[in-house]
Amino acid sequence: MYRGAGRNLILAFKHGDRTDIALPAAQWLNQAARPILKGVDVIAPVPLHRLRFLKRRYNQASLLAKNLASLSGIPFCADLLVRPRGLGGLEGLGAVERAEKLRGAIERNRRRAPIIKDAKVLLVDDVLTSGATLRAATQACLTANAKEVCVATLARVAKDA
Repeated sequence: MYRGAGRNLILAFKHGDRTDIALPAAQWLNQAARPILKGVDVIAPVPLHRLRFLKRRYNQASLLAKNLASLSGIPFCADLLVRPRGLGGLEGLGAVERAEKLRGAIERNRRRAPIIKDAKVLLVDDVLTSGATLRAATQACLTANAKEVCVATLARVAKDA
């Protein structure tokens, strides 16, 4: 769950330049995601828009995915998907607003089309909030003729009861 110490750790990884967290987080994810790793052809991160990447200097999902790929022996593709337009932040938006803002915001990288076609793709992100980002990334893979798409995240935000 994305709360308490786990939330603090992920925030340090995401916004605090704590890239050293990527390997132990990937080790945990490798163990937790073991059942869905079978048959995966490629591991890819949820992409950041280039302006967000320049501001942050790294994509935490990419660091996590790269380490997971190394641990599992599955090929990694950092730029399987792209975000051709910036969105601004998604913080504070509800599920409907997030989904609307993300509609068409993630696309396949045309240069990587042969990697996606007929592949089982594992998408990796740090936090699952509403599912809108992973839904948009999954749709981009399926539109590019992926055979199957699975997702793995470090944490998920609990819905209010």
